[in-house]
Amino acid sequence: MLLHFMCLCAKSSILRLSRCTFLTRTVSYVLPHSRNISDFLRVVNSANENEIRKSPPWRVMFFGTDEFAVESLKILTQSRNPSAGKVVDTIDIVTLPVISSKEVPVRRFAKQHHLLIHDWPLQWPCKHFDVGVVVSFGCLLKEELICRFPYGILNVHPSLLPRWRGPAPVFHAVLHGDAVTGVTIMQIRPKRFDVGPVLMQKEFVVPARCTSEELGADLSKLGAEMLISTLKNLPEMIQNQKEQANHGATLAPKINTAMSWINWEEQTCHQIDCLYRAIGFKILLRTLWQGEVVKLMDLVKEEDIPKLSDLELKRIQIPGSFLFHKVSNILLVRCKDGLVGFAAVKLKKRLSAADFYNGYLHQSSVTWSSIPREKWLFKTFKKQHKKDKDANYFIHSYNNGRVKNK
Repeated sequence: MLLHFMCLCAKSSILRLSRCTFLTRTVSYVLPHSRNISDFLRVVNSANENEIRKSPPWRVMFFGTDEFAVESLKILTQSRNPSAGKVVDTIDIVTLPVISSKEVPVRRFAKQHHLLIHDWPLQWPCKHFDVGVVVSFGCLLKEELICRFPYGILNVHPSLLPRWRGPAPVFHAVLHGDAVTGVTIMQIRPKRFDVGPVLMQKEFVVPARCTSEELGADLSKLGAEMLISTLKNLPEMIQNQKEQANHGATLAPKINTAMSWINWEEQTCHQIDCLYRAIGFKILLRTLWQGEVVKLMDLVKEEDIPKLSDLELKRIQIPGSFLFHKVSNILLVRCKDGLVGFAAVKLKKRLSAADFYNGYLHQSSVTWSSIPREKWLFKTFKKQHKKDKDANYFIHSYNNGRVKNK
């Protein structure tokens, strides 16, 4: 049945080709390695001997948006130079259109280097390409588009797939305290993100206490180098590709503000530290204080947390209770298993811990016993809207050791 369907597709495609020839040897190469009918269709749609290249330099269409993608685009642009081995012949860019005068980094780089830019959604240009490359694009590509490329579409994904499938793998690697992560070069499959066969994979040891921003910069460079290595031997790499394992898959959904609420009763010092390093540069951690939202800034390293006297420790035994440590100018807060420190907070504006104490707490602190407990207590946000359920989902995922599919 499959063979019959292939024959019908071949006949139909041959009639539409400007040159009525069919590459029998190309089809005989692809069919033994095909996993599904889309592989066959891709060859049929490009079955003109003058259109399929067997080796570099390749005609590339690049899909990307952010700074992570720029690193791969930069090395692809440089590889057009004959002195560098010329892995790329031509390169067109597909990226998001300009919205509210804001240009994504990939568009800005493409303009600076005079590369041809196509807005997404893509109107297919009247030209031929050998392979597509997707790096941090975030849009699902249809099968019809994938099949236009004889060698398919490659994806540079910053994780060791199948761990951390989804749009935010770097954030989740830091959030969950992964000691090792990496980069995967894979082929795009239609309808689902990050499930295609793996062409290359390399591990990367996560530096101690790094932020997701720092880790992303390191992985972007590694991914760019791996992409060029893959393109240099593309037919061989595709022939030797491996399907992803069925076990060990975890999800890496987008980060959002619901994740920034601290649960003082549930989260440990380590988990709060990971959360801060994962999202703190984009979204400030939050808590409630006397009905107001307080944003917590400048998390103090564990080794810089001062030792407290027995009397001071008695004052902050309840999760969420805090005190101002005058010697170190740090706001110390009790969480599930210890103390975390912040050097600054934000109410209407940024305040140092000392300014927060002097402006909001000092006047009432004549004697500790005379101060209402609520004055020295941060509270966990309990409201259960959808986004806040997502926040609890992430908190519970810490305790389970990995993110599960909801």
